[in-house]
Amino acid sequence: MRLTTWNVNGIRNPFSYPPWNTERTFPAMFDGLGSDIVVMQELKIQRKDLRDDMVLLDGWDCFFSLPKHKKGYSGVGIYTRSSTCAPIRAEEGLLGVLPSPSGVSFCELAEGASIGGYPTALQTAELGVDPALLDAEGRCLVVEFPAFVLLGVYSPANSNGLRDDFRYGFICALDCRIRNLIKNGKNVVLVGDLNVSRDEMDTASAVEDMRKAGISHEEYISTPNRRIFNQLLLDGEVAGEHDEGRERGVLWDTTRAFHPERKGMYTHWEQKINARPGNFGSRIDFVLVCESMLGWVKDANIQEGLHGSDHCPVYADFKDEVEFDGKRCKLIDLMNPPNTFSDGVRLKDWKLQDSPAFSAKRMPEFDRRRSIKSMFAAPSLKKAQSSATTVPTSAAPVLPSGEAVPSPSPVKSGTDTPGATPLKRKASAIATQSKPIKKQNTSADFPKSKGQQSLKGFFQKATPGAGPPEKTMPQSPGSSEDAAVDPPSRNQSKVVSSNDSVKITSMNLNGAPESPDHLPNTSTNHESHPDDVLTPASTMEAPDEDLNVSPSQFSAKLEAVEQNQKSWNSLFARPVAPLCEGHNEPCKSMLTKKKGSNQGRSFWMCARPLGPSGNKERGTQWRCPTFIWCSDWQGRKVEEQVVEPG
Repeated sequence: MRLTTWNVNGIRNPFSYPPWNTERTFPAMFDGLGSDIVVMQELKIQRKDLRDDMVLLDGWDCFFSLPKHKKGYSGVGIYTRSSTCAPIRAEEGLLGVLPSPSGVSFCELAEGASIGGYPTALQTAELGVDPALLDAEGRCLVVEFPAFVLLGVYSPANSNGLRDDFRYGFICALDCRIRNLIKNGKNVVLVGDLNVSRDEMDTASAVEDMRKAGISHEEYISTPNRRIFNQLLLDGEVAGEHDEGRERGVLWDTTRAFHPERKGMYTHWEQKINARPGNFGSRIDFVLVCESMLGWVKDANIQEGLHGSDHCPVYADFKDEVEFDGKRCKLIDLMNPPNTFSDGVRLKDWKLQDSPAFSAKRMPEFDRRRSIKSMFAAPSLKKAQSSATTVPTSAAPVLPSGEAVPSPSPVKSGTDTPGATPLKRKASAIATQSKPIKKQNTSADFPKSKGQQSLKGFFQKATPGAGPPEKTMPQSPGSSEDAAVDPPSRNQSKVVSSNDSVKITSMNLNGAPESPDHLPNTSTNHESHPDDVLTPASTMEAPDEDLNVSPSQFSAKLEAVEQNQKSWNSLFARPVAPLCEGHNEPCKSMLTKKKGSNQGRSFWMCARPLGPSGNKERGTQWRCPTFIWCSDWQGRKVEEQVVEPG
């Protein structure tokens, strides 16, 4: 069994990167990770943003702890593969003060219905943070299996001192809850983005940060959050005596245990400085297990080659057989409710009713619903038969009792057979009733049209002495319906093909073609009136005086238009980037966001990523020290254009 934790920086963010952008589905991504339990942090959604493709996953159950107030912020999700593991209890929050699906707070549920290990009133008071506020940001999800209690956590990040109290209160509450669970005799697994590193080995910028702050190694590992975290670990380094109640560590750092001397094993890289290619990062994502589970893990590592976020996945592989309560057991037996597996053999299938009430699939907006795949996976035989034998009333006529339904026959040219005539008449009658035909008055004169007018002609006054307008041929009643069934008569064909009744199509000077679909009015004996025939001279407008220009004037106007276009293009074109000093490559433009006199100013810098040292280097493949203010570069460009050589 594999357990993976990943800060995805937005629940759909991985789908913008290969290989996840091929199928763009969560089951495909989880299969690519090869995991049975996937814990994701920083989902950046609220409950109203959950969609079917996030929740109704075939073969997966899911749980979410999402922020109650802030939008696009925090959020933790846990997905469990139903074929290998199924939780027995689930809840959100570290302190258990949030309401459960039944409306009662998790910490107030009956002993068998709650996970337990909640901080006492005294322990909560010592945190110095509002308990409801601490649990309302969607930062902790607790899921219990018979084998262990899993905590998926997204700890608050360092906010330049703005939320130090909240950040310290959160990690203290996490430490308290874990120790209480272990005291209650439960195994504990802690995974997630803890936003704290153990020591200098886990942070590329640690040495430079210590130099700038003027602190020693002991002072570095003794910063408040780092000290609490190291006291939680079995082999964490602590300066001086341990705090009261934290005399010994209780969790094992699986990744560092399998790679004790590995340097550069980072899980997070700053995107603003493009630090990932040069591996200038930090290790703040962990898979931690309690001491009694030391022999359960067979491998643990990071997956720095998988992109999709500013973090990389971190996993731990568990053995198939483990030591539990002094007995050798199949792990799959312990990862499912009792009597689901026995010695690795499934005894009963998993059903949604077996899932905890906190499951997202049991939310009112998703309960009693199925995914699109499951709807089409196994169609009902009875439903298929009924749909196959049902004949729509609009397609087949209702026949009297005892009359056989005629079998369909191919359409033949020429005269229809007598047996097919009644059916054709009925079908025609039904079609006619379904689409009423507007009766037209053949004796009335139709509006006279000259075809499509140009925009200029629309505003011009009517020219006196113009010839009579053309007449349009009226449409016989029911022609729109009869034309689809009966072929045109010989007289109609003669009228359409007559040379003296076809209107001559011309193009006016403004580019609007005259409408060719207005034909002269034709009498019943199909004789054309002389005044109905239009000649090209009568339809042609007088040429515009503005178009009577000489070739030299036309060239001058064309040159002016091209010059004007070039001026606008140069105004809106992107500025030409300067070349960096170290590599002679185009620089990239950045914006100063640091508060001060230069805030909001743009500058040019080397486009290459930052190197492993974190410093700008000369003569290497990494970022060089090139720095140019955009305002200075624009001035330099103007001088270069004005000053001519020689």
